[in-house]
Amino acid sequence: MTHLLFVCSRNQWRSPTAEAIWRRRPGFDARSAGTSPNARKPIGPADIRWADIIFVMERKHLHHLQADYARLLEYKPLHCLDIADDYRFMDPELVEILEDSVTPYLGG
Repeated sequence: MTHLLFVCSRNQWRSPTAEAIWRRRPGFDARSAGTSPNARKPIGPADIRWADIIFVMERKHLHHLQADYARLLEYKPLHCLDIADDYRFMDPELVEILEDSVTPYLGG
């Protein structure tokens, strides 16, 4: 089972959409979290430890994780998807972008 962690700012639209997509795929478990203290599910050290691969939606999320969790990230694959905060939860365009962006990192 490969553990995928998806991170955005407030954990409202992008990362929960990604979590919903990959949580139901065989061989994967997914979680999502946000970098903002006001996130629906704020990211913490346990999330980083749990993850096998981490995906962030924007560079600012990447920089936030590197600043706060440098040691925990030393051996974790961390990928920036460059997906702007322009979509609602499960927006069909967002689903397509996520599938196209994430799948190459999963060997598919």
